Amino acid sequence: MKDAKPNILYVEDDVNLGFVTTDNLAMKGYNTIFCKDGISGLDTFKKGKFDLCILDVMMPEMDGFTLAREIRKINNDVPIIFLTAKTMKEDKITGFQTGADDYITKPFSIEELILRIEVFLKRSRKAEPIDTRPTVFEIGNSTFSFSDLTLISGKQKNILTMKEAELLRYFCMNKDKILKREEILRAVWGDDDYFMGRSLDVFISRLRKFLQKDTSIQIENIHSVGFRLSVKNG
Repeated sequence: MKDAKPNILYVEDDVNLGFVTTDNLAMKGYNTIFCKDGISGLDTFKKGKFDLCILDVMMPEMDGFTLAREIRKINNDVPIIFLTAKTMKEDKITGFQTGADDYITKPFSIEELILRIEVFLKRSRKAEPIDTRPTVFEIGNSTFSFSDLTLISGKQKNILTMKEAELLRYFCMNKDKILKREEILRAVWGDDDYFMGRSLDVFISRLRKFLQKDTSIQIENIHSVGFRLSVKNG
């Protein structure tokens, strides 16, 4: 049985370049979804499952850097390649800080792009260790299913994003323990830099909102250290 074609999200506001590149990628065996702006690109990413993203930097409404940040909130592992007409060092640094894996300057050859794509897809194809961590947790008066991305508190059912679910699972596996900010960031985001730290605060606020009706659960802010998921018995 042949492997399924890799799914690529390609976001580019230059329509002519977009169609030409998409056609070339199709001829090389890639299933490429082409979006003409960052907003539709983000919406498409949320609805699909992609092996790699190719993002133009300069786009109206939502630029490539912003789109990459939003993608990283959902998926910290999918490879991201930026395409840009800019060559300034500062722009490349910004690109990598937003979570990019590679950077190609326009004009580019399709052969170069395909070589870069293959590098990341080969890495992704390597066998990953089986995840034996639990997927269902009873915490307080709530039930959290990681595999279904659901959190049920009483009659309220919340559908979580993957990153929200990963963060809540980490808390559940370490309930009543004080967790340092940096160890949470490394465990869930894979890094503990400034941008990831800002994301952590946002996701903590979201989880607190989901859990606010369950008074037996509290995500405590341990000043200057980190957080603790406290669960009252009974």
